Amino acid sequence: MTPDRNTIIAFALAIVVLLGWEYWFAPKKAAVAPAPVAGAPSATPVATPATVPANPNAALGTPAEAAAPEQRIKINTAHLHGSLTLTGGRFDDITLAQYRDTLDPKSPEVVLFSPTVAAKPYYAEIGWLSSDQGVVLPTATTTWTTENPDAQLTDTTPVVLTWDNGQGLTFKRTIKVDRDYLFTVEQSVQNAGEKPVTLFPYSLIARFDNPAEKATYISHEGPIGVFNSASMEKKYADVKKEGRIAAESAGGWIGMTDKYWLSAIAFDPKLKIAASFNYADAAGRERYQTDLRADPITVGAGETKAVSSYLFAGAKELGILDQYAQTPGIARLDLAIDFGWFWFLTIPFFHALRWLHDLLGNFGLAILAFSTFVRLLMFPIANKQFSAMNNMKRLQPQMKALQDRYANDRAKMNQEMMELYKREKVNPLTGCLPIVIQIPVFFALYKVLFVTIEMRHAPFYGWIHDLSAADPTSILNLFGLLPYGIPPILHIVSIGAWPLIYGITMFLQQKLSPQPADPMQAKIMMYFPLIFTFVLASMPAGLVIYWAWSNTLAILQQWLLTRNTGPGKTDSGKTAPA
Repeated sequence: MTPDRNTIIAFALAIVVLLGWEYWFAPKKAAVAPAPVAGAPSATPVATPATVPANPNAALGTPAEAAAPEQRIKINTAHLHGSLTLTGGRFDDITLAQYRDTLDPKSPEVVLFSPTVAAKPYYAEIGWLSSDQGVVLPTATTTWTTENPDAQLTDTTPVVLTWDNGQGLTFKRTIKVDRDYLFTVEQSVQNAGEKPVTLFPYSLIARFDNPAEKATYISHEGPIGVFNSASMEKKYADVKKEGRIAAESAGGWIGMTDKYWLSAIAFDPKLKIAASFNYADAAGRERYQTDLRADPITVGAGETKAVSSYLFAGAKELGILDQYAQTPGIARLDLAIDFGWFWFLTIPFFHALRWLHDLLGNFGLAILAFSTFVRLLMFPIANKQFSAMNNMKRLQPQMKALQDRYANDRAKMNQEMMELYKREKVNPLTGCLPIVIQIPVFFALYKVLFVTIEMRHAPFYGWIHDLSAADPTSILNLFGLLPYGIPPILHIVSIGAWPLIYGITMFLQQKLSPQPADPMQAKIMMYFPLIFTFVLASMPAGLVIYWAWSNTLAILQQWLLTRNTGPGKTDSGKTAPA
């Protein structure tokens, strides 16, 4: 097999890896086996009409319930806007102050949580459970009180909610929020009765209907959790099919993730938790839930006991997620960002691009600088590749003679070929090495551009206003010069300016490369620029810019190498004997 055939296979493999590696071949996250706690109340989403819930889903209501007048506490920080309702004490109204729906700076803030009367209800709830049905607990319809109804929840002003169950138990919630995305809720119970009470603290996140943003093979979107430092990811369809998926852990967290946004709940990391992903039909609406239940707390007569809960509601910014993993200790919160199978490349690439962005002030320039660095790093290997391809071309007449001589004896032909390679000191696989190395580099960079929020709405120059989105121009309307849009049915043949630039650079690069001796192989190789132009047309513009610039550097590199290792020269650059 010549290196040209290897090149064809390597390029084809690149497409397979890019489009299907994680979906088909990447190892799946190991499921954590459930271990039920004897005598503990279940957190399964079974909607019951009971006045006092045996689980956190009782009296939750549905999006169709009538909107009753309710009092709210306003949330106002540098990163979060919204409110929490005193009816049930839910977190059900949160927008992200630093992020907009579109590139228009006047577009609405990204909505994370919405109340049950909204089109897409999505909220978090914190409370208590009890296996004793006689204990009256706060529910989703409980009206909490606060000393100052006009108070705002800010990063400097916490709020305190209280409720008396009329049986000697006073429940209190002290809610704090930091400057970023973390709420801390300290729940305390004061027992003025004569008997001890055993309670289970719980937290849940509920979401109605599948989210509008569809999940893709390249990034997980849906229910997610980390238990005993291992990630468990579930599709909404999986949860709907199984109904309930349970796990237990020492510490850990659970929640729901979108491409860029995350909601997650956790307890004090020292507590043992029982977690579950759940699905239920709520008055004809799909209802998904992730919840945690901590070990029981017994509050003796005259005692007051408390437990801390945490709610993350915000953007998946790696630095902030790492910070919360340290304090308050929400283990591996960074796993909410799907860095993928090549995480050992993806994470360093992300940090490198962010450092270059801080240095150059633009992620597009950071991508160009990163591409230059990769090319310089691979220059020695590329030198060997170019020399090997020239040497293989020089050996083509001898190889053809061996193929003709031993046409009926393949074993003998292969043996003679190996002797020829050994005698001429040529390695037929050397020409493929740079391409094989670039496959994971290409895929890792694709992941960085696709999953990291830092690339969202990050501009370059000219018509590229979002490096994480495809090039918005199209050859079908002369890149915007003609006054009409592109119908969706034609998007498959719509090529933007940068993908076209990429195709041209790939064509020029091939022209400078040693051509395959086999005419059929040469014809096949000439189709590659066209094929990859269409493949990259729908990919993030940042990735296309990286590849086009990388090709440009390769053209310069090949021009330099041709001067020393042109046709008829050996690896050392000397003219080969006739």
